[in-house]
Amino acid sequence: MARRIERRRPASYDDVRQLPEHLIGELIDGELFASPRPTSLHANAATELAGELNGPFRHGRGGPGGWIILLEPELHLVSQVMVPDLAGWRRERMPSLPDVAVFDLAPDCVCEVVSPATGSVDRKRKMPHYARAGVANACLVDPSAQTLEVYRRLEPDGWQLLATFAETDKIRAEPFAAVEIDLALLWAR
Repeated sequence: MARRIERRRPASYDDVRQLPEHLIGELIDGELFASPRPTSLHANAATELAGELNGPFRHGRGGPGGWIILLEPELHLVSQVMVPDLAGWRRERMPSLPDVAVFDLAPDCVCEVVSPATGSVDRKRKMPHYARAGVANACLVDPSAQTLEVYRRLEPDGWQLLATFAETDKIRAEPFAAVEIDLALLWAR
């Protein structure tokens, strides 16, 4: 469960670094949030989605290429520290993958795999900051409900829901509409 850690002072990056390795730390609005490593269904959905995107969009196999796509990059954006499950940068903006521990260049697309423990933080706390940072597209994947929601950023800091897909839909969704993705792969056990 993503839990807020109460402090008498605003949290700092030192607080993130002091967390045990089995926790993922994020700083959002001056508060430290600590989440355990994802469950198997959560990790499976993120891994499968990354696998579906990497071939055509990162490597150009069966798709246009032109992207760098990473699992769980640490982002330092708009004075926040956030770790999306997936993030993608167009190569026009990030021509090559830098050798860094954290990224301060906003991705073009983020994906959060939500769970009962993290869904509220992902939707209510992180999504507005992603928009403020200039992330153009976002998706929220819910393995329990077997849904994928696709969003486009609205100026200056809001989101427009473009579509909600479910279960065994085969989708073409912005910004990866060049290739069809079978959602059933994300839920397969």
